Amino acid sequence: MEFWNHIYEHFNPVAFNIFSIPVHWYGLMYVLALLSALVIAKWIVQKDAIDITKEQLDDYFIYAEIGVILGARLGYILFYDTHTMYYLTQPWQIFNPFIDGQFVGIRGMSFHGAILGFLIGSYMYHRRHGIPFGRLMDLVAVSVPLGYVFGRIGNFLNQELVGRATDVPWGIYVYDTLRHPSQLYEAFVEGIVVFVIIYLYRKRKAFEGELILLYGFLYGIGRGMVEFYRAPDPQIGYLLGEWMTLGMALSFAMAAFSAIVWVYFKKGTR
Repeated sequence: MEFWNHIYEHFNPVAFNIFSIPVHWYGLMYVLALLSALVIAKWIVQKDAIDITKEQLDDYFIYAEIGVILGARLGYILFYDTHTMYYLTQPWQIFNPFIDGQFVGIRGMSFHGAILGFLIGSYMYHRRHGIPFGRLMDLVAVSVPLGYVFGRIGNFLNQELVGRATDVPWGIYVYDTLRHPSQLYEAFVEGIVVFVIIYLYRKRKAFEGELILLYGFLYGIGRGMVEFYRAPDPQIGYLLGEWMTLGMALSFAMAAFSAIVWVYFKKGTR
């Protein structure tokens, strides 16, 4: 347990270098997250005989990924970054991976921003190719959670989004403070638990689009609860007392919105 408590002292977040450019474990985990989501989607399409071809799925993946990347980055700038006006007035800097000539990668991504970008990209694909929007969303609801596990492991390996101070024996020392490994809590709750529930429920759905609403509710509740163990973003702090964070507020709002929309469509199926 002593080694685990001090694991960051023995771990290099850089996996390897390509010439002078460092490749971080976080980036590799992000690639694995995307690939796993695509593989699971193709498996579900075949297993459940969903009326979407693999070629259509490959095309949709491009739309969705562009939406995720743009939305995640812009969402971070709008919701979390302290230099919002700088980026809005100099938009070419939004995806600039260099600072003072040194490669640092693209830092700062927002999950809630990624959701908005993903929805826009998915809607554009739906409008262009005519595949029912709800069918696409339900497929995503089953495919994404396990990929999200890799994303949270990437956060853990990158030593970011750390937990709140604690005295539990499995805590991780971050800058001499023992903290909850909240990234791993999130990987389990938001990834594995959400996937299992949606996977088992998928054959019982009452209308197309129900699974994505279930995902929004489950993720919102799960993320909101785990936020109790996650330290707030330092540039924002707590919104209320010493417990309400921005991530918590956005997650519970997401859960409430999903529940309201679910009730609306559920009534329409009776």
